[in-house]
Amino acid sequence: MSRICELTGKGRQVGHNVSHANNKTKRTFLPNLQNVTLMSESLEKSVRLRVSTHGLRSVEHVGGLDNWLVKTSDDDLSLRARRLKREIAKKIAASTAA
Repeated sequence: MSRICELTGKGRQVGHNVSHANNKTKRTFLPNLQNVTLMSESLEKSVRLRVSTHGLRSVEHVGGLDNWLVKTSDDDLSLRARRLKREIAKKIAASTAA
């Protein structure tokens, strides 16, 4: 399982450990990923996703999972999140047409 946020696309970053003697060794910075269950209001079901804490705060700030997925481009989303976005868009379109 890769260490990538399913909503924001945030992944690992590479940098250096720098010693007091200014020796540099490679290291990785991993995102703080959490397994969370988010509620989709339009689909009326809960969805389990692997999300970074930064992404979770962003979702809450925007007003929920549905609003986040509608406003986010597909480039940053994982395959599961893109499928969920399509389901939500269909449900919203069906409710506005009826």
